[in-house]
Amino acid sequence: MFDPFNIFFKGSRYWLIKSIVKLLTSGTRRVEFADFWMGDQFCSLVVTLSDLYLFACAYAVGFDKWRKCGSTAKTWPAVFILAMLPFLIRVVQSIKRYVDSRLNTHLINGGKYLCGIIYYLSYYIWRHQGSLRNTSFAFWCLFGTLYSVYASAWDFWMDWSLLQPHVKYPLLRAELLYTDHIPLYYFAIISNILIRFIWVIYIPSSSASNMYLRFFIAGFLEMLRRWQWNFIRLENEHLGNMDQYRVTREVPLPYSFDDNHHHIGDSDDD
Repeated sequence: MFDPFNIFFKGSRYWLIKSIVKLLTSGTRRVEFADFWMGDQFCSLVVTLSDLYLFACAYAVGFDKWRKCGSTAKTWPAVFILAMLPFLIRVVQSIKRYVDSRLNTHLINGGKYLCGIIYYLSYYIWRHQGSLRNTSFAFWCLFGTLYSVYASAWDFWMDWSLLQPHVKYPLLRAELLYTDHIPLYYFAIISNILIRFIWVIYIPSSSASNMYLRFFIAGFLEMLRRWQWNFIRLENEHLGNMDQYRVTREVPLPYSFDDNHHHIGDSDDD
């Protein structure tokens, strides 16, 4: 990553480092598209980020005692902090965008990530208590449902601008770029909802021994969900830029030009 030589995509590596630094210093500067887009990518890496502590702890205590480092250990707050860090960054970014623009939509968006933080907090508390069917389990299911519905609705209406009425393709939008792949939009809608609710695979406790396998499955599916999310999100951003003439080849004139009455070189005196 920090290799100074001009090999292995040095420009891309350094761009990633700068982007991560911007994320860690969110709130100190104006938030641009690349900043909150990168923040969303890290929100899909919760399993990976939480495993950083698991690996470090297992290395410290011995890999034969790695089970002492999970969410059931006394050090579970460290795992939670790593897991919720991207969500906290997005909350800060949303507040900063609201301060700069005074648009309430940014606060609503920030509420989505705040709900995600509460969801993960209730999850780790439930896991630390032994995955019992108790009050923490009820809170986890409640906030898991709220966050999944909240995030899915924001995906469709705000990030993707789908589910518009009176359009050529039902449930999509008037303008589409991937017109040769219309079925993929519907696949993305359905799969996005299903994977948003992937947390339900953690509920069965009869096979707790394969919980880490479920972690892997959930993390892998979330990675695929974010991958397809990026295509439609960037498409929607591009169309929005075109509508606001931030990306265009021609800007319409503020007046009409009648070719029948105005010709270059025309004269009333012949």
